[in-house]
Amino acid sequence: MKFWPEPTHLRTASFVAWPEIKQVGRVGVVLVNLGTPDAPTAGAIRRYLREFLSDPRVIEIPRLLWWPILNGPILTFRPRKLAHRYQSIWMEGGSPLMVYTQRQTEGLREVFASRGMDVEVETGMRYGNPSIKSAMLKLRGKGCEQILIVPLYPQYAASTTATVVDEVMRVASHMRNQPALRFIKRFNTDPSFIRPLGEKIAAFWLQNGRPQKLVMSFHGLPKMVVDQGDPYCKDCYGTAAALARFLQLKDDDYIVTFQSRFGPAKWLEPYTEPTLQRLAGEGVTDVDVVCPGFLADCLETLEEIRIEVRDAFLAAGGRQFRYISALNDDPAWIHSLADLVQSQLQGWPTTA
Repeated sequence: MKFWPEPTHLRTASFVAWPEIKQVGRVGVVLVNLGTPDAPTAGAIRRYLREFLSDPRVIEIPRLLWWPILNGPILTFRPRKLAHRYQSIWMEGGSPLMVYTQRQTEGLREVFASRGMDVEVETGMRYGNPSIKSAMLKLRGKGCEQILIVPLYPQYAASTTATVVDEVMRVASHMRNQPALRFIKRFNTDPSFIRPLGEKIAAFWLQNGRPQKLVMSFHGLPKMVVDQGDPYCKDCYGTAAALARFLQLKDDDYIVTFQSRFGPAKWLEPYTEPTLQRLAGEGVTDVDVVCPGFLADCLETLEEIRIEVRDAFLAAGGRQFRYISALNDDPAWIHSLADLVQSQLQGWPTTA
């Protein structure tokens, strides 16, 4: 192990340790997802929320105003409220987001190996563990001189994809021998994403019948940031239109909504839960809900949608509510993901 002094203007510790590279010229891929607490406990959730909600890309409120709120009521009370919700969805290997992202990573490795490709793949979480930094260090230690960063967000937003780029570049800024870097910005209408998702929905309907209406629920975003030029909303509607074309849906067959609103500010509308309640009151009593912005199931899909929104819909007069799970580790998605990633590795040495 060699120790390189960190540039003074970037220094956060006296020295930064970088692995000694024994092979050079290889290609690596980092699959990046949002992140998750290490355990479904108030303490672990508090550590995760502190990192997540301290990101100025996520909370665009002046620090002097936001800091007392974050370190006061939010980090004092919210972790305890969230603990039982995380406990209700926790899997044997950890949170669903972590389990499925790691399975996607392992699946990608297997597909690349079956194609005779020498490509290393690691998981990196934007917040929490394993970090983006740890993933990049592993790849550099394995001789990867070219690294593709794949944010697992089909739709671009400054609070998701852009903050991944920020963190990757921050890590790279501490490296004396930096790798070549590429990023996938979005794939919201790419056939490698739309096809497996559309096929999953079609297979579900073939087995269970079609609903009166398909609800496509995307994670929300403050309307202010969209008004300032964030393309996220446009990307979401692009996904919805592409998925509707694949499924041959008419305009009245589906609706786009936005979930997970946080704080008092106005967010993208229509909001998912009130919309489902309204639909039930209007006589739409049979709905399926899919979340095309999530490639792995998590708290926002399994607890918020599958439980909270479902209960609200049924209480408002709905009769049948079905949540169609995220792509997770579906084999068709893993192979499509491999196609998407491979298309971005052109010109790099990937032959085993």
